[in-house]
Amino acid sequence: MFLVLSIVFMLMRLLPVEGYFEGRSDTMSETVKNNILKELGLLDPWYKQLYNFWRKLLLEGDLGKSIVIRKNVPCVDIILPKAKVSFQFGIIALAIQLAVGLTLGVFMARGKGKLIDTLGNAYVLLINALPAAVYFLAIQLYLSTALKLPMLFDPLRAQSRILPIICLSLGGIASNAMWMRRYMVDQMNMDYIRLARAKGMTSRQVAFRHVMRNAFIPMAQSLPTSILFTISGSLYVESLFSIPGMGGLLIQSIQRQDNTMVQAMVLLYSVISITGLLLGDLAMMVCDPRIKLVKKGEGR
Repeated sequence: MFLVLSIVFMLMRLLPVEGYFEGRSDTMSETVKNNILKELGLLDPWYKQLYNFWRKLLLEGDLGKSIVIRKNVPCVDIILPKAKVSFQFGIIALAIQLAVGLTLGVFMARGKGKLIDTLGNAYVLLINALPAAVYFLAIQLYLSTALKLPMLFDPLRAQSRILPIICLSLGGIASNAMWMRRYMVDQMNMDYIRLARAKGMTSRQVAFRHVMRNAFIPMAQSLPTSILFTISGSLYVESLFSIPGMGGLLIQSIQRQDNTMVQAMVLLYSVISITGLLLGDLAMMVCDPRIKLVKKGEGR
């Protein structure tokens, strides 16, 4: 997090200073411009700016105040309402991803080579081959017309949430189905599965007691990260459907060169990413007691 935030901090300060004047650069004198930059602390040496940023963050827990989006309003007060909106969309999309994706993967694995497997693989291939922007736009333009749904988000119309949630879910469904199928097929070829069948267990018993359980272990590592990122919202989907969530806020902050807002948002996404990696390791340990968080022969 320290490296990510420090790099973003420096990159934002390499941008032209005209962004801080909100399009009024041509009408301002150099004295006024320098006063604005001095007030923002941007005339100090870069190392002093970086030191002040980390001192306020670590000692005071201060993420700073917005300098453009909502001037002099604490970044936390701006982000929290946006985070609630992203959370609402993300949690619904997440439930659909897990329920549909894992179920589809199980049916594909059990029906390997059959119609369900062929259709499932075609769907996974299509989602992975096409850029997300392409099928997002197709859904917005054509599915909205076919189903008579709003093209843009309207908080007063519940049906306006359907298309964004579909867009947020498609990639996760394909990923979960693909990996669940792969790991289940791998497990089906193991010797212990042949032994279980030789003992008289039915295909259903083998699938649910052994194959699915062991196939889920490697997936457990990536699930927390995908869960957290889904809940935190999608940059493109929120911008496309005009959803007032965190994704659109980050893009707007970068475009309008609101340094403190960008830093606060990057900190949030960094925490989400690192937390996801940690929870993934813990989830694998819970699913398989043989996995430990220490290396054999030495502590870590």
